[in-house]
Amino acid sequence: MPDPALINRMIRNEADMAYRRRVITIFEWLDPSDGDVILDGGTGRGFYLNFIRQTCKAQLVGLELDMPIVQIARKALPNLDGVTLVNGSLYAIPSAPGTFDKAILSEVLEHIPDDVAALCEVRRVLKPGGLVAITVPNANYPFLWDPINKTLETVLKTHIQRGLLAGIWANHVRLYTRQQLNDAVRKAGFEIVDERSFTHISFPFIHNIVYGLGKTMLEAGWLPADMQKIADRHNVSEERSSVLNPVNIGLRIFEWFDRWNAMDEPDNQPTVNLCVLARKPVKHRP
Repeated sequence: MPDPALINRMIRNEADMAYRRRVITIFEWLDPSDGDVILDGGTGRGFYLNFIRQTCKAQLVGLELDMPIVQIARKALPNLDGVTLVNGSLYAIPSAPGTFDKAILSEVLEHIPDDVAALCEVRRVLKPGGLVAITVPNANYPFLWDPINKTLETVLKTHIQRGLLAGIWANHVRLYTRQQLNDAVRKAGFEIVDERSFTHISFPFIHNIVYGLGKTMLEAGWLPADMQKIADRHNVSEERSSVLNPVNIGLRIFEWFDRWNAMDEPDNQPTVNLCVLARKPVKHRP
């Protein structure tokens, strides 16, 4: 694994404590190295591509369905050697069988109607023995992470799926139980190598604060320049500027709550994320 100090520096300004743990998990499990060919499926704005490029010279391909998001990623990641951004679908990855050594599917499967079909396509483009790191939102998530939806689910058997109050359900087809995730991975022909579940304790309403409010303000350009710089995930500098900066104050509060969490919580503990490391079998399967 790349230097943990470097990983921690790159995510030091990250306000989503679960995202921090996702980044650490992906680096631990995949150990990106020079010579690797890595697919980031559903790359979005290319944050993982940027992180990996800071640590090694792997060949990186980011696949994203939404063309406007691809254009944002291209603008944010100019002149990065060995990084290719592709507009395409996980149902039909424009790569030959056995192209990739490793793949990332982080917070992607929950958006896809046929998750097994997408996983099968990822298996096709992986080399035999290739690894894929998968993270998804946990259906058994903590109350404080998204009190609005947890209350709606408990009392009215419904949830908010779109808008500022969507929380953990934002534009998601499903959340996952551990069994549902494992079943989908195995049905697609993968072997499960490792599992992990994390982020049990959090600041109340943190999902709504970080994504419903913070992300909206960041993308609209409504934040002052010093706050905008800290909140930008593409900014991998460890600089935090003034301790009085509101973003820094928020970060320290969120970190205080997160210090009680472990990288792998016990089974059946409410957590934000479920993660699986899976391997394509060496023995051929059609």
